[in-house]
Amino acid sequence: MADIKEFEVKMEKALEALNEDFTTIRAGRANPHILDKLKVEYYGTPTPLQSVANISVPEARMIQIQPWESNLIKEIEKAIMCSDIGITPNNDGKVIRLIFPELTEDRRKEIAKDIKKKGENAKVAVRNVRRDANDAMKKANKANEISEDELKDLEDKIQKATDKYIDGIDKAVEAKTKEIMTV
Repeated sequence: MADIKEFEVKMEKALEALNEDFTTIRAGRANPHILDKLKVEYYGTPTPLQSVANISVPEARMIQIQPWESNLIKEIEKAIMCSDIGITPNNDGKVIRLIFPELTEDRRKEIAKDIKKKGENAKVAVRNVRRDANDAMKKANKANEISEDELKDLEDKIQKATDKYIDGIDKAVEAKTKEIMTV
């Protein structure tokens, strides 16, 4: 009997990747996760920012980065400037502050469109997993490993899993869009 668990795991990963992607979208509030992918040159090695500095959110629209070694300030500043965060860091010699401007209505709508697009891409990934799963089940049926009834049953289970993850993606997109559009 063929197992659909491996395909469900792949669908789950598509949803997790989408949620991870959403943490890097800024919603007008300071979210330290936008710095998650940032690497800083530390003794010649690209190192995650969280490994070389203390990151805090002292106010709703400010992130404060305090490096553990003061000589890293310039490197951190350079990494932020080269990233796609779109915020100019303020440096007082000891800490770096990122001040988030209030999002305009147009920018909010633009971000909401981007969120929808990312959601659609995640749905495509889930549907591709469904197609692969159905193909694998049909192959198993042709090789006489499973019967026609088992094939139908597995296809139903695969469709139910697909529906479940598509629904999860829709809810994630809706929640993130609501967060972005809330002023």
